Parts: sequence; C-alpha cells; structure tokens
Amino acid sequence: MSLRALYLTTICTASLLAGGYGPAAFITAARAGEQPGAVADDAGRTGAPSARTQQKKRAAAPAPTSAPTAETSGHEDMVVTAARRNRMYVSSGGDLGALGNKKGLDVPFNIRSYNSSLILNQQSQTLGDVLLNDPTVRTTMGYGNYAQLFQIRGFTLYGDDVAIDGLYGVTPRQLVSPQLYDSVQVLNGASAFLNGAAPGGSALGGNVNLMPKRAGATDITRLTGDYTSSGQGGGAFDISRRFGRDHAFGLRFNAAGLDGETPIKGERRDDVALGLAFDWHDDDTRIDMNMNYQKQQVFGGRSAIVVTGLPAGTTVPRTTAPSANWGQRWAYTDLTYLFGTLNIEHDFGSHITTYAKFGAQSGNEMGNYATTTLSNAATGDGTVGSMTNVYNVMNEATQAGVRARVNTGPIHHEINAGGSAIWEATDGAYAMGTGVAGNIYHPTQFRPVENAYTGGSLADPGRTAWNKLYSFFLSDTMTFWHDRIALTGGFRYQDILSDSFDYDTAKLTTHYDAAAFSPIIGLVIHPVSHMALYFNRIQGLSAGTTVGAAYVNQGQVFTPYQSTQYEVGAKYDVGRFAAGVAFFQTAMPYGMSEAYGTTGQSIYTQDGRQRNRGMELTFNGEILRGLRFNGGLTLIDARQLHTAGGLYDGRTVIGVPNYSINGNLEYDVPFAKGLTLVGRVINTGKQQFNNANTAHLPVWSRFDLGARYTFLAAKKPLTARFEVDNVGNQRYWASGYQGYLVMGDPQTFKFSISADL
Repeated sequence: MSLRALYLTTICTASLLAGGYGPAAFITAARAGEQPGAVADDAGRTGAPSARTQQKKRAAAPAPTSAPTAETSGHEDMVVTAARRNRMYVSSGGDLGALGNKKGLDVPFNIRSYNSSLILNQQSQTLGDVLLNDPTVRTTMGYGNYAQLFQIRGFTLYGDDVAIDGLYGVTPRQLVSPQLYDSVQVLNGASAFLNGAAPGGSALGGNVNLMPKRAGATDITRLTGDYTSSGQGGGAFDISRRFGRDHAFGLRFNAAGLDGETPIKGERRDDVALGLAFDWHDDDTRIDMNMNYQKQQVFGGRSAIVVTGLPAGTTVPRTTAPSANWGQRWAYTDLTYLFGTLNIEHDFGSHITTYAKFGAQSGNEMGNYATTTLSNAATGDGTVGSMTNVYNVMNEATQAGVRARVNTGPIHHEINAGGSAIWEATDGAYAMGTGVAGNIYHPTQFRPVENAYTGGSLADPGRTAWNKLYSFFLSDTMTFWHDRIALTGGFRYQDILSDSFDYDTAKLTTHYDAAAFSPIIGLVIHPVSHMALYFNRIQGLSAGTTVGAAYVNQGQVFTPYQSTQYEVGAKYDVGRFAAGVAFFQTAMPYGMSEAYGTTGQSIYTQDGRQRNRGMELTFNGEILRGLRFNGGLTLIDARQLHTAGGLYDGRTVIGVPNYSINGNLEYDVPFAKGLTLVGRVINTGKQQFNNANTAHLPVWSRFDLGARYTFLAAKKPLTARFEVDNVGNQRYWASGYQGYLVMGDPQTFKFSISADL
C-alpha cells in the first residue's frame, strides 16, 4: 500500500472508531415512554414523520401540567435505539425522459432503480460495480483504454451515452464514480422517443440514468473509511442539511477518494469525486442544481485484447491467472471532468407543469495506452501497440417542456410536449508508435516509439468534431376504465448534425445532416391491483453514415439508423416485493461494404441487419422476514440476418451471451442482532468468439460473499462491512463483445466502516 493510501485509511478509521454509525442503522433519541417515528432512508424518502419533525410538534403542543419536566425532576431519561436500516435496494420506476418520473407499474417499459444504500453497502467503486446486480446488463471494455461499456439486450451502451438527470452528454464518458449518485436507473429497451438520440450513437438496447444525491428530509453527517486489496485505501464524507422556513432550502456535499494498488499485478488506481447539490422549493416551484468534479487515474492498467482478424476456426486462448497483467508499466490514463445540471419545475395550478433542464460538462482526458492485438490464440503471441492521446470535450445539453393533465369525458389525458438539444465540441490529438511483438502469457516491457503516426499537436489539440442534436416531442397518455387502462401514443422528431475536421489542417472532412421521426405506442392494462400487463413499440436512433472516398457512392448521406423494438410483459409489485417478465425483439440495421457488380469496386449500404430476441425475468424484495433477494434471468438470441455476401447469415452475434443470471441475497441473522450476511452469484452463458461461430467463450460463474455488522460505540451505532468478490479466484474471460477479449476480475477483499456523526 502507498503512504498516501495508508494515511487516508488510518485517518478515516481513527475518526470512525471514536463513534458513529453507518447507513445500515439509525439512532432515535426520545423521552422515556415516547415512541420514536420512522426516519428517512439514505435517499431522503420518508415514511412516518422524522424524529426531528415529531420533536417540533411536541415542542409546539402544550405540556400537561401534571407531567414532571426535566427541570422539576432534575434529570431526563433517554432511550437510545439502534436498528438496522435494511430497506429495499431496488425499486421499480424512474425518469422516463419525455414522460417524466413514473412508477414502474404504470408504464409500458421495464425500468429499475438501484439506490445509494446498495452503492454504499456493496462498496461500489465504479458504475460497473453497481450494475453487477442487474441480470440484464453485462459490463465490458472497448479498444485501447480502460473505459467501461455496458451491454443491454445485446447492444452497446457507451459511457458517452450514460445520462445524468435525463440529460445526455453530461456524464464522464469513460469511468463513473457512483458515490455521487442517489440512484442508478436502468431502462431496458430502445428509447429514441423518451430521451432522443444518444450522441455517442449507442443506447439502442437500453440506457442508464444517474440521479445525483440531494438533501433529503433527514440531516446526514456520514464518514466512511475503506480498504480494498491489494493496497487501496480511501474514504468518503457525506453531509446533508435542510434549512429555512418549512425546510425549503437543501444542501448536500459529497467527497470520496481512493488511492493504491488493485488486485491486478502492477495496476494502480486513484479516484477523487466531489459533489455539491443545492435545492429550493415552495408549493408550486422546485429548483435544484448540482456541481461535480471527478478525477480518475489508472497506471499500468490491464486493457482488453483485440481478437478481430484472427483466422476462422481459431480456438479461444486459454485464460491467464486472474491477477496477471499483460499491460505496460508506462501505460496510464488521466481523466478529469467538471460537470453539473440545473432543473426548474413550476406548477400552474393542478393541471399544468412546466420544466426546464440544463447540463454541461468540461472534460480533459490524456494518456499513454498499450493495446495487445492477438495474432496466435494458441501461443498468446501478438503485437502491442502504443498511443498517446489527448481528448478534450465541452458539452452542453438542455431540455424543456410542459405536462398538461385534462379530462375529456371519462378519459384522462396527460399530454407531454417539449424539446431538447445537445451541443458537443471535441478537441484532440494523438501520436502512435509502431507495434512491438508481445505475448499475453509472457509479457515483456518495452519503451514505446510514439511518433510513427501523428495527428494534431499534443501540446495544443485542435477541433476534431462538432455535433449538434435537436429534437422536439409530443405524446398523449390516455387513461380510462377507472385508470385500469393507459394508452400512450406520440413521436419525437430528431435532427442530427455532425462535422469532422482534419487533425492537422482543421479543414472540414465530413458533414452529416439528417433527421428522422421516432414514433411510440404503449399500452398498460391493470387486470387486478398491483399487477400490470403491457406492450410497447418504440425505436432506437443513431446517426447514419456519410460515405467515404473508397466507395462508388462517395458522398452519399444516409438517414439515421432506426432500430425497432416490440415488447410485451407483465409486472407485479406490492411494495415489499416486485417481479416482472418481458419478451422483446429488436431489429437493427447497420452499414456494410458489398461488391458493386463485377467492377471490382465496392458500394457502402445500410442493408446489414441484426435481430435480438429474448426474455427478461426479474425479482426483488423481501421473500421472508429478514430475507431479501434481487436478481433474475435474461435469455438472448442475437442473430446476424443480413451480412455481406450472406457469409454469416443466421450466425450468432459475437460476444452476446445466450443467457445471464444474477442472484443477490441478504439475510438478517435473527440470533445475532445487527449482523447481516450477503451473497451474490453471477452466471454468464457462452459467447461466440468469431462471426463464423466456430469457437465460443465458455460459461462462467462468479461468487461473492460478505457481511455487515451494526453495533453501538460511544452510544452511537457503527456499521462495519466486509466482502470478498470472486471468492474462488475463478479465472475466466468475462466478455468477447465486439471482438475485444476482457479478463474477469481477480479475488478482491473489501472492508469499510461508516458512521453518522
């Protein structure tokens, strides 16, 4: 462990041992004989009035004259109660963009929210750690860097296209520190109508939306210290206050950091995240804003292995040791982001609500990257490329609209109308070196030669891209038959403009300007209370292609790619337990090169087609008293339907598992008050290794175990957590998606202590 990591861990732990408690417990102080009320959970949601509210009410009420007071009796008895706060980690519903915040049971979509209690109790350090809990999501990596990508329903979700507060373009695009967020919301399925086209061109099978932490009904002063093997130490501080008349003003500040060596040999990671949120409300108006800073560094990291281009019939390479690192010691990445959002809502009576959102991000990325391209799967031989890259972004996003609620006879209408816009400016430069022979089983270190290929100035990167996305939407949700049936219809008109510039001359190289309509139809039927049957037809949208000089149709501008999804499903939700099943099919076109007659030339078309069919089964809630479960099953059949020359027609898409299973279990030990045992299993089916489907990655499973214990220290509750990820230190290829082979994480020990002061 580094001295800095040791210092962080020592200071945080020493502070905590003085007394306090964690999010799995709360403390309620009341006069003897009085019953304390329920308090808000970590997300600020309340049940019964808080202890502070009850104290205010008691203070306002006249005291009985016969009752002795503290002054007359000379003392006051205090009852201190510590109780575990094992609330639901997963809820159904969330932000549905154009439709607003909705309960899951009321909408024709599959959406879930993972709250901040889960993030803290599982000691999550990246967004991928949080999404390990979702049976419909798998995390992978892309080319050349350490960015996390997410696979939902067999389609990519880039980090660029993860949203914050429903806005694209604002989130740090490679790695996300989850400690800043109150919830992580997962929407399964296409969402062009709901959120517009994602600027990175992904989010065709689903998206992720992050909701920042804001001040809740209960004040928080929380301190956390943590340690992760092999030598990462860190901590976090979370303070939340409400003040002013009727507690109309709210302020919340979050700070988290870690530093040290990871379980992967030779890899080190540093992370600093700061968040400040302010909000104000009265009876009709709600305003909130947040500003965030995130800096992440990776030194000597283990990247994905490129396996595209291997001969057909190539077998899958054998796995290395789980902690092995084929990366270079000089490889690093430095990611710095400043970002934030501002939201305003106002009610004009009970029938009309207007809203506006604005977000912005300034990001600076730089690093030296070492990427291995495999040439011989049997021996592990390949070529290690080197590249220095600078990538700076300045993004802005906005959304505004109106929601009107009116009745026409027995039919209730909720009409949503509005628009959104995204502006993205990118500056960049690079220097690439010639490839050096390497081997993933016997890696050697070398000094890179970085000037073989260059683009722009690393010291002063110039403009390389300018993107603008504009859209407007309109929908009507009609409910009738005593709100048992809800029918939604609408559309979004999306215009995508994209310019690319030469790295050296700054001249315009490509220009894209095209638009498309994305309609939606959704139906929800409530046959009985707490149950819903639903159907939707919705599309995904991404920019088309401007054909380059290598093709006979040079200069042709294609309309945006539109994927079409059909989904039917059922949901059951009684609050403490929820279950859902969904059947879906998504067909997506893609670009490909085909022979142009017998001329020997090629033509570029958008005639390629991929079709993903599947089923999702999800459960979450309390099975028995003290026993909670979250998880489910996903089945996917991802097929290439139309490929160049029909070569791979009917074959399974590379890297899409035919099934995935997640199971998370928590048990409150009845004979050991304050002790909770936790366990998780992650099982992923086979993934095809090449387009010809002549080899596949084997099925893999991973088991995680842990416990947390809440106890009193200096009359304050304290929560300690211990977790072991990948208990058996299993070695496995976690993903082969898009031709990038990603190794699974090694056995990892995590320990943390939290206290509310």
